[in-house]
Order: sequence, then structure tokens, then C-alpha cells
Amino acid sequence: MDELTICERFKQLYQLEADIVAYAPGRVNIIGDHTDYNDGFVLPAAIDMGTYVVARKRDDLCINVIASDLNNARVSFSLESINFDERVGWSHYVKGVIQSILSHFDSLDDSSKTPFENPFNESIDSADSMQGCDLLISGNIPQGAGLSSSASLEIALIKAISQLYKLPMDGIGAALIGQQAENVYVGCNCGIMDQLISALGQDKQAMLLDCNDLSYRYVTLDKSLQVLVINSNVQRQLVGSEYNDRREQCSQAAQFFNQSSLRHVSMQDLEAAKGDLPELLFKRARHVIQESSRTLQAFEALTLGDIAKMSQLMHDSHASLRDDFEVTTVEVDYLVNCVSKVIGSNGGVRMTGGGFGGCIIALVPHGLVDAVKTVVERDYLRETGLKADIYTCSVKAGAFSF
Repeated sequence: MDELTICERFKQLYQLEADIVAYAPGRVNIIGDHTDYNDGFVLPAAIDMGTYVVARKRDDLCINVIASDLNNARVSFSLESINFDERVGWSHYVKGVIQSILSHFDSLDDSSKTPFENPFNESIDSADSMQGCDLLISGNIPQGAGLSSSASLEIALIKAISQLYKLPMDGIGAALIGQQAENVYVGCNCGIMDQLISALGQDKQAMLLDCNDLSYRYVTLDKSLQVLVINSNVQRQLVGSEYNDRREQCSQAAQFFNQSSLRHVSMQDLEAAKGDLPELLFKRARHVIQESSRTLQAFEALTLGDIAKMSQLMHDSHASLRDDFEVTTVEVDYLVNCVSKVIGSNGGVRMTGGGFGGCIIALVPHGLVDAVKTVVERDYLRETGLKADIYTCSVKAGAFSF
């Protein structure tokens, strides 16, 4: 659904014209998985799949939401009483974002016109008093694929509401609010990577993000390589999976070294503690520490156009996620092997995202794209009983990059 179509759909459903249309992309992580919540490095890129949020102001405190992609499922609530209903799980993202915005901007009180603490250290004297709105949501990111449909929705909502009520907002602030919504109100202890790349991605560029201080740099992807995202269609649900367990295991490993995160633990420290640290925690920490290092090396390899080096780094990343972090599946491993046999060291392939199903990412020479598609379409269904979806992706800008 494009912008014009979704605006027409909004008018049909609400019998009114929209005030605002916001869009935020999903993302694919080229390398650096499970490093973000350990204050490490990640290398994501925003892609040309995302979420639209169309909005119109109301003159009361009611929020009406229609999810176009869920057969026009509806939910309504008041800004004065936001309750989380487990029977309508998708609405937690909307309610969580709005609750997080309200926690940063005291904009329900129209008489309060003095500066207060917010993520941007700014006054909101020019902001409108926040009231209700009618919302329509639609996107084209496959659910449960690991392409961050949740962060895309969060950032699109924040973009729409901040524009609607003239709230001062930048990409980092939006990412922090989106992360808070997911951590506190949805119940997934994700890092900030997904929200930040959805907010601040750049055309044709990947972002090297330091999750310790939120500093970032960009690197242009090699023009000779096509980004392919292949969905294993092994469905994943991070809130109900072992994702939070992995985060807790990393926290326990960091605490063993009296550190706030594994960012501050070196491989030398880890090796020295091998006899004392439980084996499971050792493996989890080894993945995180080495993966963060691989991500820095990958940024350098892309900068230098060293595709063979990039290929090896992506291979090693997948092996570590499979063996040390144990978040791949048999189906995902099979897909990676299929693609690897076709592209060799001329490109790279690995699982991407939180794991437990979802997608792989492949950087494929343009001349081998058809061969990769043929092999996957021919062999994957026969081997696993599942049909893989293949997406030829472009790298695009984020919602707050303009």
C-alpha cells in the first residue's frame, strides 16, 4: 500500500481527511547480532519495506487505531487511562509508544508551559497540547521475519504523533522512546539498534552504530553487491522466545567480571576466566565479544571494498550465532549453506536478527542473484517442507533522516 492509497483508505474508514502521513522503514542487520544490548557495535541498514501511519487530530483524549493489515482490527482507548490487554497484543506497541511519549512530554496539561526534563534537553513551549487522534496503520514487512516490523511501527508512530502535535523530536530521541515502549510496555528487552536505524538510516549506506554512546558512522555498500533477504518462514516471537533469556545470560556474564556490560570485557579477560565462568555463559560472552570485533572489521572491509574479507566475517558470525549463541535453526542453517555454495567468497551470507527463525541476509554479486534464487526455490522446500520468500532489497533512508 502506497501513501496515496493509504490516505484514501483512511478517508473511507474515518470519513475524514488525514492530517499527517508518516513512514518508517524496517531494517536488516548486515553483521553484529546480540551485541546491541551488550553496548557493542552493530552494522544495520534500513530497507525498502516499512510501515505507514496515517493520523488526524481529535478534540478529545480518545485514541482510535485501525490495523489495516489485520483485517482492519480496531482498538480505542483514552490518554487518561491506557490499559494493556493481552488479548489484543498488537495494540501494546501503539499504547506503549504513546505512554512513552507522554512520559517524556507533559503535554496533556495545556497550562504547563515551562521546560521540563526530556530526551532532547529542550523546552516544548511551541508544542501543541497533546490530545487524541485517529490512526490507520499499514505496512509490508513480513511479521516475525526478523526485519524489525515492531521498530518500524514504533518509529512511524513517533514520527506521526510528533508532527501532529509539534513535539521536538530527532532520530535519537525517537529511537530511545521506541526502545522504551518495547522494553517496558511490550516486554521485549531489545537494544536500540532497530529503532535507531529505522529513524536515521541513509540511502545506499549501512550504519556502524556504537551502542555504548550512540555514536554512528556510515559506509556505502559496494555497488557490485545486491542485498537479498530470504525469509525462512520459521516463525519467531521474541517476547515469548529465549531472546530475553540470552540477554539475561549476557548480563550474568558481565556481572561475573563486575562490568555493566560485555562491551567492557576483552577476549583476554574471558579466556583467563574460562575455568571459573560457567560454560554456557562463557559461550554467550565469547559470541558477543568476537561479534562486536567482527562488526568493526566488517565496516573496514566495506570501506576498502574487500569482499573476500566481508565474506569470511559473515561466515564466522553465522557459525558463532549457531554454536556459541545457539539462536539459529536447522532451516536457517540450511538456507545459509545453500547460498554460500553459490556465491563462495564473492559475497557474504548469514542469519540476521534475533534468531530462532526469521531471515538470512546475503550480499550477492548481481550476476549470481538468479542462481541464488534458483537454488533456494528448488532445494529449500524439498529439504524443509517450507517455502522461502526472497526479497531483493534496496537500502533506504530512515524516518528522521530528512
